[in-house]
Amino acid sequence: MDFGAVLQTNPPAARTVHLAKLAEQYGFSHVWTFDSHLLWQEPYVIYSKILDETHRVIVGPMVTNPATRDWTVTASIFATLNEMYGNRTICGIGRGDSAVRVTNGAPTTLKTLREAVHVIRELANSRSVEYNDAHLQFPWSRSSRLDVWVAAYGPLALKLAGEVGDGFILQLADVDIAKWMIKAVRDAAEAAGRDPLSVKFCVAAPMYIGDDWEHMRDQTRWFGGMVGNHVADIVAKYGTEGEGSHVVPQALTDYIKGREEYDYNEHGRAGNVHTQFVPDEIVDRFCLLGTAADHIAKLEELKAIGVDQFAGYLQHDNKEETLRVYGETVIPALTDPIIAKG
Repeated sequence: MDFGAVLQTNPPAARTVHLAKLAEQYGFSHVWTFDSHLLWQEPYVIYSKILDETHRVIVGPMVTNPATRDWTVTASIFATLNEMYGNRTICGIGRGDSAVRVTNGAPTTLKTLREAVHVIRELANSRSVEYNDAHLQFPWSRSSRLDVWVAAYGPLALKLAGEVGDGFILQLADVDIAKWMIKAVRDAAEAAGRDPLSVKFCVAAPMYIGDDWEHMRDQTRWFGGMVGNHVADIVAKYGTEGEGSHVVPQALTDYIKGREEYDYNEHGRAGNVHTQFVPDEIVDRFCLLGTAADHIAKLEELKAIGVDQFAGYLQHDNKEETLRVYGETVIPALTDPIIAKG
């Protein structure tokens, strides 16, 4: 299993770079950031600094969207970073949440997301593509390589992830829900004629090492509110009852019944007062909290159902210590041992 650290690009940018370097030192393979240009600093500028000051870590957004940038611009950014630093980028993409809603926009359609995935991936992989009735290719890009991982919750979005995604990002760590969604993505991949095992699976959720459960829950309750925004969209589209592929796990829909107006000024922040509707049970199910042993036990369950990467959000007051314990204890426990002499 690979491990990623998910950061917010809060100022100063040097702090984000420091955490990214620390993540690499502790054995994390990926550094992801939010991509919401009004709420936080521009991530792609910071990626250049992170890549310049690290050696192996792969960087990318969790997640960008098709609405806030022209798709050819997004592809150009990745191809440029790859030329500079040797193919160490990845693109997580979804329909859009805070980046578009803060500007009074709305998430894009799945059709638009599908088209954006194709255009970004082809151009950023040094290939040509049809876009706006034009045949386009970067004349300066020769060997850029980029995987595009699709973030999804709803049935049709899961289907899209299986059909076109190099990977699937699930932003919650509930084992039962993850198992259901992974199956949906794999079934869609197989139906599309793809090898279902070729789609990588990433579970992303807050990780907090500690033993004060009340404090850990207060520091991570914001995550249930963020997930709730996407769940509310699903419920609005499908309702809470469905048949066949449109059935959404009840555990994912029940808790938003107490959801009221959401303030994006507090989006993704510990202590968000607009997420008090999220019960402790959901915080515990959606996040990884507790001692190193607690984390290892849940990660073993996720690994067993096919999760290839766990990406831990670090939006709390215990960032460095959580990275340290992961590097010294958790990651080694999830790494297959190699013996020097057989």
